[in-house]
Amino acid sequence: MGSTVHSRRSRARVIADFAHERFLSCLLQAGAATTEDRTPGIDREHLTRKLTFWLRPTFVLRVINRFQKLVGFDRSMALASSALTALVPLAVLSGALLGSEAADRIINRYGLTGEGAEAVRSVFSAGDTSTSAGLFGIAFLAISTLSFSRAAQRLIEQTWELKPLSVRNTRNGLWWILSLSFYAGVIGWLYVILDVGRLGLLAAVCEVPVTAAFLLRSGRILSAKRLTWPTLLPFAITAAALTAAYSVGATVYLPRLFNSYVSRYGAAGAVFGMITTLFGIMLVTVTSAAIGREVGDELVRIRQGQRTSEDEVRRQWNSIVEQTRSRWRRVRKQPS
Repeated sequence: MGSTVHSRRSRARVIADFAHERFLSCLLQAGAATTEDRTPGIDREHLTRKLTFWLRPTFVLRVINRFQKLVGFDRSMALASSALTALVPLAVLSGALLGSEAADRIINRYGLTGEGAEAVRSVFSAGDTSTSAGLFGIAFLAISTLSFSRAAQRLIEQTWELKPLSVRNTRNGLWWILSLSFYAGVIGWLYVILDVGRLGLLAAVCEVPVTAAFLLRSGRILSAKRLTWPTLLPFAITAAALTAAYSVGATVYLPRLFNSYVSRYGAAGAVFGMITTLFGIMLVTVTSAAIGREVGDELVRIRQGQRTSEDEVRRQWNSIVEQTRSRWRRVRKQPS
């Protein structure tokens, strides 16, 4: 009788242990499933590998070398000057046709007040016009806009090392000017409709796809369709994102800049403020062109199976870290 009771108790203990083990295994499986569901949302290790790959020293040096080949700062200033001589007469002409709408949009877009706003109105006011002045203005506007389109065309050709077409691409340059006018109108409409808040973040976010589409079309037109859409896509995405970020920063900085220039130089200060703003935009564009070219070349090498190994990327970063530490130790040992 005692042995029967003992065997029943041992059997019950075995069943209880088995049930306990099954319960724990079910909990572990549920936890693993939950972890797997959450991991794809934020894979930090994968993101870190991507960042260390694209920001590795050799790739950054290639981008810097490409920027230097383009003579980046000089080209940005040349583009800004061409844009100023092309866009200001175009804005004055539109002001003569549509009143002071161009000046008012600039003032409202960047929140200009006081002397800065008055200087912008004086620059964009059409004033008295005559037939001869109108004909001369139209001729000057055509020459300045074509000069600006050829400057942008040279940027595309030299970045992707294409054979220069110069004036043979004039018809495409005129189409690009029309596309630029339409793009400027769409961006202005976005900031009028969606300018919610001081920084206009919603409008800046909506600006990104519009700018990317415009730059894709610009690359195709200015290269006479010698560049494909996939080749231009890294440049368009990079430039669109950096342009939106620059637009947000300009909303904060430009009112102070315009007021400072106008207080020093009067109405000419508005021109200095505009050339400074355009230089920043063109610097972003040239930098994006250098980045886009190198990213495109890197993607081609990856498709060909020439991807840099993770060990090589890690070795490059370790070398940079060691050099930084050695220089920091050398600086600390120097007497103050």
